[in-house]
Amino acid sequence: MRDGQNGMDEFRFIDRSDSNAEKYTLRQKLFHTQEVQPMWVADMDIATPECVIHAVQKRLHHPILGYEIMPNSAYEAQIGWMREHHGFEIKREWLSYSPSVVASIGCAIRAFSEEGDEVIVMDPVYPPFYSMVKDNNRSLLLHPLKQDSAGIYRFDIERLRAQITPKTKLLLLCSPHNPIGRVWSRDELLALGILCLEHGIRIISDEIHSDIVFTPHKHIPMASLSDELLNNTLTLIGPGKTFNMAGFSISTVCITDETMRKRYEEEAHRVHLGDGAVLSHVAFETAYAEGRAWHQKLLEHLMANASLIEAWGLEHPVIKFRSPEATYLAWLDCRALGFGDRELREFFVHKAGLGLSPGLSFGKEGSGFMRLNFAVPTSVLGDALDRLGKALND
Repeated sequence: MRDGQNGMDEFRFIDRSDSNAEKYTLRQKLFHTQEVQPMWVADMDIATPECVIHAVQKRLHHPILGYEIMPNSAYEAQIGWMREHHGFEIKREWLSYSPSVVASIGCAIRAFSEEGDEVIVMDPVYPPFYSMVKDNNRSLLLHPLKQDSAGIYRFDIERLRAQITPKTKLLLLCSPHNPIGRVWSRDELLALGILCLEHGIRIISDEIHSDIVFTPHKHIPMASLSDELLNNTLTLIGPGKTFNMAGFSISTVCITDETMRKRYEEEAHRVHLGDGAVLSHVAFETAYAEGRAWHQKLLEHLMANASLIEAWGLEHPVIKFRSPEATYLAWLDCRALGFGDRELREFFVHKAGLGLSPGLSFGKEGSGFMRLNFAVPTSVLGDALDRLGKALND
């Protein structure tokens, strides 16, 4: 499928190589060469919605860009989006600003645990989950996700039950999951949530990828499952992944329990997270209020790209690929190639000319895997797959 097909001109090729984009600027440092197509960091090589760009341009007509607070209308736009897309009813007072999910995780770890306490992290997972625990002098309680006979990752509830100790205070949940692309089912989440309630473990639920979910799957917020889980869960959400606007550094934290919310906000005040920036407020509100049609086109584009990888995989079965239920991240199982992790990374960089995220960076359970970001124009993905196919055949 060529770029622009089906009216999707929004997803044309845009050269970011001289725009100070992280994935391009860091090529030399990470891959020791500029000659790679970077498909690692989880932002899109796709234009941010025009409605967002136009709203920011309009705001810039005012000549003063001073301190502003996050307006209630911005929060209400997100509340409406969550109601419409996820059936989750949020009250305004439950929400507070944060510059990022990772910043929120750090605040929550400090607010709801003490140094030396254990925090459950599921392996493999987004790397800052590990670093935020260690950087705040807490202990990692690693729970390896298990793959069933179909290659689907699942929680091992009984194993996790046996791992929990009196020092276990928090669980970091990635839902939908980065990098494996799972959308956890209601039964899976409920079993995990009940286990946490039984042991007095608070849940920090990173749901930043919740809007990038593919039919027939449906994201279920952990906090929506019961009143008890509503009051035991901190939900971290934002428009950064959905609308490719991570550069605005804006997200929210949803905490329903008043005592928990006060403790979190005291910690956020100590590190002075602030209330965001004027252009971020405008972008945030506009995306949630006006981005529905763009979001639907995005999902169609990403599903087509995932299908392209799936078809490629049938012709190159040495690399196994299970189409993700969510996210724009392909979790490539390269273990059949027989390479060590360093050798595997060198193969992708120097043979295929591709800069991907090594699976080992997501934890030891990621050994032998590579993560490919397919939120790119179809032509770019096709070229990447051609490169990889040629490298395999050489």
